[in-house]
Amino acid sequence: MDSSNFNTNGLEQTLQDGKLYRHVNALVVAHLRDNNLNQAASAVASATMTPLNVEVPHNKLIELVAKGLAVEKDEMLRGIPSEALLDSSISTGYGSIPGPRVVGVDFSAVHDIKGSSKSFQKHETRHVSEHKNVARCARFSPDGKFFATGSADTSIKLFEISKIKQMMLSDSRDATMRAVIRTFYDHLQPVNDLDFHPQNTILISGAKDHTIKFFDFSKTVAKRAFRVIQDTHNVRSVSFHPSGEFLLAGTDHPIAHLYDVNTFQCYLSANVQEIGANVAINQVRYSSTGGMYVTASKDGAIRLWDGVTSNCVRSILGAHGTAEATSANFTKDQRYVLSCGKDSIVKLWEVGSGRLVKQYLGAAHMMLRCQAVFNATEEFVLSIDEPSNEIVIWDALTTEKVARWPSNHIGSPRWLEHSPIEAVFVTCGTDSREYVLVRRGRGRPDKGNKRAKRV
Repeated sequence: MDSSNFNTNGLEQTLQDGKLYRHVNALVVAHLRDNNLNQAASAVASATMTPLNVEVPHNKLIELVAKGLAVEKDEMLRGIPSEALLDSSISTGYGSIPGPRVVGVDFSAVHDIKGSSKSFQKHETRHVSEHKNVARCARFSPDGKFFATGSADTSIKLFEISKIKQMMLSDSRDATMRAVIRTFYDHLQPVNDLDFHPQNTILISGAKDHTIKFFDFSKTVAKRAFRVIQDTHNVRSVSFHPSGEFLLAGTDHPIAHLYDVNTFQCYLSANVQEIGANVAINQVRYSSTGGMYVTASKDGAIRLWDGVTSNCVRSILGAHGTAEATSANFTKDQRYVLSCGKDSIVKLWEVGSGRLVKQYLGAAHMMLRCQAVFNATEEFVLSIDEPSNEIVIWDALTTEKVARWPSNHIGSPRWLEHSPIEAVFVTCGTDSREYVLVRRGRGRPDKGNKRAKRV
């Protein structure tokens, strides 16, 4: 894929958005500093990579806020709703920072209403590729156009969703080969996790060789990483900050490692007295705005962290009993965290209180580091049942199982990842294979295509 194929207007918009965010950050840092809130100013400056001595006219932020409020009041008096004052031109797709105003599912509004569960529509399944060893992880790009898989064979494969949908409409014998648009080789040990940069065509990987590697997938001939972070531990999980300026690494160390992607400087939280010395992190994920991040650890705990200070603000100890907590992800509105553990229970937690809101039962996962995920609309929860090699789907509100589908893997799937945009998800297995499932009517195969299966 040539870089010229990427939307020029989108790039220009991203650059403009970046200038705006930098200007706002400078105003905030200067305001805090000039009002002798030095600790807060330092924290914001460090988190946003803004110079602490940035030059801004005195009280400039107050002046701009006052003007904005005056304009808003004037517009409201003229009958224009406040929502119309928001700049809707900033894209929320790939190449921009996700907007904070997300309408999420209100899980507190409905409690165990029987008979009201929704139906999870049928999907078409396609075997798209396979590694030479166990396929260990997968991740979608923020715009849902790409996904990547990492393997125990140390390779990383990049797929384009539009090509897979086209494959499902044909019966081409070389379709499997065309599904993979890039293959990267640069790790010395198995790949554990992947993530896409929120703005640029960069894919990162964390591996057992203690490294985080950066790959530019806009370059068709690049096979090796163009940047490498050398960590001190096995890198089990990685997550980009929504700004793209920082990333988190969950490792065999009990504290997530925060890296500045420009300087590679590593920061560690000092607020970790209650965490044991030998508690590895299975997964770390930022919230949609970067204001928080969550870790799922081998001690069975789910921990919530402040995205600016890196302080642990809530520990849900024994979230999965004495079993490992294998995954944790925020809902889009950041009000809840969905976790999975080797106790074979998927749980939904309220961020504000740490209260257990819902449990999703009926899928056994006690051996592999599998995860539970929402679908794109957060109406359903998906996970793996290891004994039957099946994908289990629950209605997210009622917690009722609404489907059990064969995974088509030989042996249990190791990883399940859903697109953030549409009804598409991918599974990776101990059989080295990757399967993509697409909702029927979106790339539905011809009757004669025996490569695709319905579930």
